[in-house]
Amino acid sequence: MEESTDRQLLELARNVGVADVMDAMGHLHRHHSHMVDLSSPMPDRLLFGPAVTMSFFPSCEDALPSETFNFVNVFDRAVREGGRGRVLVMASNGYPDVSLGGGTKMSRLVGHGLCGVLADGRLRDFGQLAELGLAVYCRGEAFRWGGDKVTPVEANRPVVVGGVAVRPGDYVFARGSGAVIIPRTQVLEVLTDAKATMDNEAAVAEGWTRDAADG
Repeated sequence: MEESTDRQLLELARNVGVADVMDAMGHLHRHHSHMVDLSSPMPDRLLFGPAVTMSFFPSCEDALPSETFNFVNVFDRAVREGGRGRVLVMASNGYPDVSLGGGTKMSRLVGHGLCGVLADGRLRDFGQLAELGLAVYCRGEAFRWGGDKVTPVEANRPVVVGGVAVRPGDYVFARGSGAVIIPRTQVLEVLTDAKATMDNEAAVAEGWTRDAADG
């Protein structure tokens, strides 16, 4: 998208909430598009941008040798076409309580200009993550290393996180404890609808308040 459109999308995203985006998605789609009960070291920090993806499989040194299948190699493949402004989406593939990374690994996102991460597993080092300036949403804080359980395997393939399909380039919108995945071809339409819905509801609430005061 052109730079002016990117600015327009970000401005819209800053002025709507997860519920507004969910309502707008509901006007267009019936498919499951949201995640709930997420954790973040900075839950007021907006996560918004197109996705690059990474999949984790159960660790097996014989089938998935660590010199090839490791975070650095797979992440570098994920951002081969550029990472600035993008969101790393990490799919645990059935391991929501295992750590998929921590502060050291996530600092690599900063160097490539990503705006944050959405993971359906846990992350370590919440204190360090908060200081990195990234928007981080996951299934909770972990304290144990997870590399003996899962390992990164694939980059920039469609993934499923929390029951939601994410294709590379789809937009991630997360704030508070929820996230919504928006098809990339409809992101402007969805955010515009979300802003209109929010404005309409605010006007209705203001009218009720005024009526109650008059009554």
